Amino acid sequence: MQLEDYFNFLDAGDIRLQNSRIGIETILYEYIDCGRSPEEIAQTYPSLTLDQVYATILYYLRNKEAVSAYMKNWIEHGHRMREQQRLNPPPVSEKFRQLRAERKAKAQANESAISD
Repeated sequence: MQLEDYFNFLDAGDIRLQNSRIGIETILYEYIDCGRSPEEIAQTYPSLTLDQVYATILYYLRNKEAVSAYMKNWIEHGHRMREQQRLNPPPVSEKFRQLRAERKAKAQANESAISD
């Protein structure tokens, strides 16, 4: 089996593990940024085998420049999406924010009435 056989290369910005919806960025984030061992990662994602985790790490080590660029793009995309959501929250988010504010105001009014 070739190393690349462990992956589905859907496009330049989307590499997933074969027979999985998990992207290599998930494993690499856990390994590089969080410092988790391959065994810890495999335990966190029970749908993955330890072989898949090691294959992802090996793929990264053999293609460090390209995969580092992939990871950088993934992180930047996440930042853009969070900022876009912050600027244009979905209606349900606004509704939850409103409900929390109403509950907080009601609790403060109750506390004020009790202390008077």
